[in-house]
Amino acid sequence: MAFEKTKSAGFLVNHLARLFANGLAAEIAPLGLAPAQFMALLELWERDGLTQADLVSRLDVEQATLANTLSRMERDGLIHRTPHPEDSRARLIWLTERARNLEAPAKKAASQLNRKALEGLDEKAASAFLSSLNIVINTMRQR
Repeated sequence: MAFEKTKSAGFLVNHLARLFANGLAAEIAPLGLAPAQFMALLELWERDGLTQADLVSRLDVEQATLANTLSRMERDGLIHRTPHPEDSRARLIWLTERARNLEAPAKKAASQLNRKALEGLDEKAASAFLSSLNIVINTMRQR
């Protein structure tokens, strides 16, 4: 069987991810954010005080990649870290007031991008598409 990129889930999802990342970068740049920072912030807005290991697991990224992102976020005044009370090797990551104030505008920018991306689909097709993506993500996490 020949490989066809237009029938490859991996190729198409990767292409779509690059388009979303570029679009998101443009939308959130005025807020002083980058896409990788936005992904970490999404998790911290849901639950502040996570460890780096928690974020690695939730975001499915490499430890070194996240370490660099968190260093930039700390430099940019988005997070601060404190020692973990029970694990001397770990540190807890906390949002700053600046990061909390960016939640609404950053989520609004991401919502607008998502809405634009899905505007070619009716509500039922968009819902099915998102449901299918979540199924595939969960399947890939189990590999």
